[in-house]
Amino acid sequence: MNEKQDELIILVDDQGNEVLYQILFTFDSDDYEKSYVLLIPADAQPEEQVDVLAFSYDPADANSELREIESDEEWNMVEGVLDTFLNDDKLQ
Repeated sequence: MNEKQDELIILVDDQGNEVLYQILFTFDSDDYEKSYVLLIPADAQPEEQVDVLAFSYDPADANSELREIESDEEWNMVEGVLDTFLNDDKLQ
């Protein structure tokens, strides 16, 4: 299977349209005992400012549904990880 294809996921928006997203990265949190995935629109251009979507999921379940992040504390943790990722020169 195409490795690039493994990095893509389809979500359905509020109007029922399928939207293709690219997985930016995934990470685990020991504090929340969850795994997270961060997504950007698949058609986003480099250096383009886009909204990043974040969800928690169960990596042990291949059919795991993405779950919304509900608490402010959890969002703050995810935003901190994203900021670290975006500001890490070694990853760019």
